[in-house]
Amino acid sequence: MRDAGGRKARDVLAVGGRLLGAARSLLADHENAVGAVRTALAPLVDELAAHELESIPAARLKDVTQGRLRLGAIEAAGHTSVRQVLDAGRYGLRQIAGVGPQTADQAYAAARQIAEAVGETVAVRIDVDHPEPRTTALVIALHRLVQAGPDAARAVEAARQADAELGPPLARAAEAGGWLRQRFAGREARARAQAAVDAVAELCERADQRGTALLIGQASVDLLRGPADEIEAWVDFELRSADYYSLLAELSGGGPDVAAAEGFLPSEVAERVRSQPLDGTHRRVSLRGYQAFGARFALAQRRVLLGDEMGLGKTIQAIAALAHLAAQGGTHFLVVCPAGVLVNWTREIGARSTLRAVPLHGAERQEAFAEWRAKGGVAVTTYDALRGFPPPDGGPRVAMLVVDEAHYVKNPETRRSLAVAAWAARGERVLFMTGTPMENRVAEFRSLVRHLQPGLLDRPGAAERAGAAGSQAFRRAVAPAYLRRNQRDVLAELPALVHTDEWADFSAADQDAYRTAVLAGNFMAMRRAAYADPEKSAKLLRLREIVAEAAGSGRKVVVFSYFRDVLGTVADALGPAVHGPLTGSVPPARRQQMVDGFTAAHGHAVLLAQIEAGGVGLNLQAASVVILCEPQVKPTIEHQAVARAHRMGQPRPVRVHRLLSTTGVDERLLAILRGKARLFDAYARRSDVAEAVADAVDVSDVSLARQIVEEEQRRLAGKDG
Repeated sequence: MRDAGGRKARDVLAVGGRLLGAARSLLADHENAVGAVRTALAPLVDELAAHELESIPAARLKDVTQGRLRLGAIEAAGHTSVRQVLDAGRYGLRQIAGVGPQTADQAYAAARQIAEAVGETVAVRIDVDHPEPRTTALVIALHRLVQAGPDAARAVEAARQADAELGPPLARAAEAGGWLRQRFAGREARARAQAAVDAVAELCERADQRGTALLIGQASVDLLRGPADEIEAWVDFELRSADYYSLLAELSGGGPDVAAAEGFLPSEVAERVRSQPLDGTHRRVSLRGYQAFGARFALAQRRVLLGDEMGLGKTIQAIAALAHLAAQGGTHFLVVCPAGVLVNWTREIGARSTLRAVPLHGAERQEAFAEWRAKGGVAVTTYDALRGFPPPDGGPRVAMLVVDEAHYVKNPETRRSLAVAAWAARGERVLFMTGTPMENRVAEFRSLVRHLQPGLLDRPGAAERAGAAGSQAFRRAVAPAYLRRNQRDVLAELPALVHTDEWADFSAADQDAYRTAVLAGNFMAMRRAAYADPEKSAKLLRLREIVAEAAGSGRKVVVFSYFRDVLGTVADALGPAVHGPLTGSVPPARRQQMVDGFTAAHGHAVLLAQIEAGGVGLNLQAASVVILCEPQVKPTIEHQAVARAHRMGQPRPVRVHRLLSTTGVDERLLAILRGKARLFDAYARRSDVAEAVADAVDVSDVSLARQIVEEEQRRLAGKDG
């Protein structure tokens, strides 16, 4: 019996030892891979930091020492920047006439302090179009970890847990010695040895249930692969640069300011969100810090509006929240979105999680709805289709309702808003998502918040007092339900966004078409008069030039217009090779096919898109040139369209060309748009200056059109007189 017991104990300890050895090997392999990234990153960071320090005058050292430092002699000796002070070092500074040891030491210490701060904030940008040896080395080093994927991160965490839990009982069992020695040991020693063996057995059984050994083994294989060649690594980087930058931010310890990543929420709300667990069992994507916070915000606050600027991964944050709830036992989830992004949502759920997506769309949507009610999963439907599905009065509850592009329900009286409200009232958690929570009025923003947490603004006089007090008071009032982060605050690695207003004089044909539209009082015809005669259109000539320039450098172009006939004119001008036009009448699946074909095209390509169709939900980061055929009535429409290309995952600088006429409607429209943009900044986007009160700017499309038409009629009448 003792021999059988001894064999069993030895077997248990052998299994535990193998698991511990595999865990420690994985941790060592992972540390080597991380070390390779940091080794490749260091010279790039040092160069950026040195450049930054060169631009900081030495006089700023006084700020670090509260003005006590005397720098006259140091500056007179030619050390006029913080970098020059650092390069001189303590000894060099002490050799300067009039600089004592204490001053030299203080100046150098202050310079080091600034250098450390700069080193933490510089962001390395990888230029895919101009690779050089140092960035190539970094991309190759990152490639190994990116290829291992999010499973590697889970494996490393499991390995750390195995090391911490298995190490001590295995050590205690080893100290107890063999089974024969235990026969002659005292009762207490045998009990300790048996307790250690039992602990190892329990831990090994738990690890077996979780599949820890398999997870660690696969990650070890992935991390031990040889380095990729340059071409393979660069191609992979271009295809999924967001994954590379996410990993780079994580390993470098850089990234956004914590307050910015947390949307500048009040401390009590932020603390509650931080303490919310986030289970990644059903997730297949690594999250950036701000994305994990966004998912936790949705879970902790339960009924919220995620207003992140376009391109920050709101869809991924929603899927992370759904995956967490699934791990906690949630079975039924519902996503409501515009028709144009239904296919994209279905794909993302399958790619980013282990959850089952169930599209409720098309002729068989009622059968799909019945199947979802019976079996569960993530149902994905459109605003229009939602009206045909009765909100659940019994059976499984919807663990989370996600409403994408939630500004579609800003008007509470519409049928789509009433349908969403009925489902939201029966959901345990509700997540509204939109990068444009307010377009014309703060009242629209309040309407979205009332869908979620009406008590925030429905207290007697609360909304009015918040509006009258200005934007900061309003943001504080809605903070428990509203989280927004902007690209500039949390994506330091985003490539440059270069806006160019392309002004062109009306041709004689343009002028004639414009005059006819003004006299007829036709605002829409006024907006597209510059394309009335394609052969003589000044805007179209400039558009051709921009496209030709992009073709010369192999860049992809997306052309946006509000008007289908303008897109038709552009298509005729550019020839049959263009993709699209992508319009509101194109079925969702066909829209995605157009985008896929555009993305897959080798080198230069052009996609034509109606701005309110292509500007919503689709990812167009294959394009690095954006052309806006005319200014839009709402600034958020332009922002949304541009953000389809300038978003996380875009490896190239994005150039935006807005085509404008020097006379006519364009200039007057821009002046009004600037006021509307200020309103949005003050109330929905974080801003240090509150420039408006609640309804300072209230411009509907109809009133704007009437105002401009009347002004232009008076102007032309005066000119004719």
